Amino acid sequence: MKKTAVLGWSRAMTDIDIDTLDEAELLALNERIVERLHLLHRQKTDQALQQIKIGSAVMFEAPDGRTITGIVIRRNRKTVTIHTDDERHWNVSPTLVRLTGRHALDEVASKDGRVVPFTKPGSR
Repeated sequence: MKKTAVLGWSRAMTDIDIDTLDEAELLALNERIVERLHLLHRQKTDQALQQIKIGSAVMFEAPDGRTITGIVIRRNRKTVTIHTDDERHWNVSPTLVRLTGRHALDEVASKDGRVVPFTKPGSR
């Protein structure tokens, strides 16, 4: 974000006088803010999902800080399921996943749009 945009935002936020609002008005304002935040999060998730295909090679950071790599085997509205080389499955928010490059399965179209068959590592 540009510095001028941030300054403009902070001035606009200080112009809102919440001290004059009663409890009902504050609760209504809070509800609108939460709805707006949910909308922005959904938009961010949808945008990330557009880039991720079943069969795409991806990476993400595990809760312990390790970088995990794998292949996307399922996409849902809120998460993608990633199959890793150690035969584990992780359900991860699309906003936390980064593509690692093209995977051979990126070009394969599944019949129902959801499942792409692939061989187990080491069985090729």
